[in-house]
Amino acid sequence: MSNSSGAGPIEQLDPVQAEDYRPDREGWAWYLVVFLRVAAGVAMLKGLYHWAAVCGIGAGPNEVFDAQSLPWQTATVFFAVIDLVAAVGLWLAAPWGAVVWLTGSVTMIVVQIFFPLIYGVHWIVVVGLALMIVAYLFFAIMAAREQGA
Repeated sequence: MSNSSGAGPIEQLDPVQAEDYRPDREGWAWYLVVFLRVAAGVAMLKGLYHWAAVCGIGAGPNEVFDAQSLPWQTATVFFAVIDLVAAVGLWLAAPWGAVVWLTGSVTMIVVQIFFPLIYGVHWIVVVGLALMIVAYLFFAIMAAREQGA
């Protein structure tokens, strides 16, 4: 395969456009949009979970928001906001939605691994988010290749 422009195969891929989604369409772009909608649902549940912690829903007297450490409060408010914003962007299949979601997911992985005093280390969260990131990259690359063909 000869490429006179010098660009590698990744640089030749165009981004998948949200308006390319049609319910009757079969292919990688359709799978990508379905994945984004599922990820939006997960992000919404995570955001609502963090907002429940902020509001003290289901918390005992010693577990209310004000009784927690400042790093816990800061991280909880951050994830409460970023997860819900990401959910909207993912549902709309907007490019910024994936960026916000990736930012929140990578940040949660970093908090879980490198700052265990905030939430503790929950490997199911780390592995689950890592698998979702890998799945997103797979679907996005396959959809971009399909669109370029």
